[in-house]
Amino acid sequence: MTDAEIKAQLQQVKYPGFSRDIVSFGLVRSAGFIDGIVKVALALTTSDPKIPLHLKSEVDKCLRALPGVRDVIIDISVQPARAATPPANGPGNLPGMGGTPKTAKYAVAIASGKGGVGKSTFAVNLACALAQVLTAQGRPGRVGLMDCDIYGPSVPLMMGLQGRPEVEGDGASSMLVPMERHGVKVMSMGFLVDDNTPVVWRGPMIMKTIQQFVQNVKWGDLDVLLVDLPPGTGDAQLSLVQTLPLDGAVIVTTPQPAATNVARKGGLMFQKVNVPLLGVAENMSYFIDPSGQKHLLFGEGGGIITAEKLGTSLLGQVPLIPEIRAGGDSGEPIVVTAPDSLAGRTFHQIAETLLARLVKPMPARM
Repeated sequence: MTDAEIKAQLQQVKYPGFSRDIVSFGLVRSAGFIDGIVKVALALTTSDPKIPLHLKSEVDKCLRALPGVRDVIIDISVQPARAATPPANGPGNLPGMGGTPKTAKYAVAIASGKGGVGKSTFAVNLACALAQVLTAQGRPGRVGLMDCDIYGPSVPLMMGLQGRPEVEGDGASSMLVPMERHGVKVMSMGFLVDDNTPVVWRGPMIMKTIQQFVQNVKWGDLDVLLVDLPPGTGDAQLSLVQTLPLDGAVIVTTPQPAATNVARKGGLMFQKVNVPLLGVAENMSYFIDPSGQKHLLFGEGGGIITAEKLGTSLLGQVPLIPEIRAGGDSGEPIVVTAPDSLAGRTFHQIAETLLARLVKPMPARM
């Protein structure tokens, strides 16, 4: 039996809470077979003691199903998710790893599960709304937006940012300086690759990039860091929860079942990895025509139903209006250009609700 055959068998073992297997996540370090004994080595990064035990049981059961296997030896090395050592003199290192203070007071994931629901547009406007709320409280420059959509980063366009981030320091102690606009500090893969260069990476490269965005960017002292995640429940999501202690997640959906069914799965993923849900935001909820009539283009009720199924609540309903799209294309979010508009007020209300829930966390579900 070859190493490749053993790893092919291990593709049946899924990482808890994810649809991806442990092989594609790069967790299988070695595999071998001799005299009827299979030996495998796994390397995990997690602070949940149940995960190594679960994986050991699943791997053992999976491998014993192979013909000719008499015994299975499993070696699992576990690195705590919060124990990574930050670069020296790292005033921007977020998670408080290695015992250092956490400089981002709250880290919140913005996720959808499904693509095409306007999650990045929502994240950009929410970040700008949070910046305006905190500036009014005398805390300017305290919001960060980390664009973790490695394959299709759109945040730079929506924030009106171009060019490359500056680098401070040399060698191992060097730090990327996030670009800033509209009172929000931003880091994105879009700053680091050319517009005509596709990112064709496997899981381990994605994981490394997200770790660098967390640990090697000089974010400074933040009140809130929003993390714009790509659709799905794969490499980026796993890397984030392993690298950055999240204070919560916001699920974005549109009203129709085609979106809410997937959004619910995205919410369940965060619950499985012990990240609290701060609420559901319903995007493109309705369209108001020039006569003032409301049209429910994508149906209605999907956001509140999703929130109820996940045991959380609806943060707000964002209307479908051309100005939101136009603001994203021009790099001038509607929260900045028209804060008193219906959409601007909606984003401000969501921002204020989110801050309140972060300060006073929602009770845990029983």
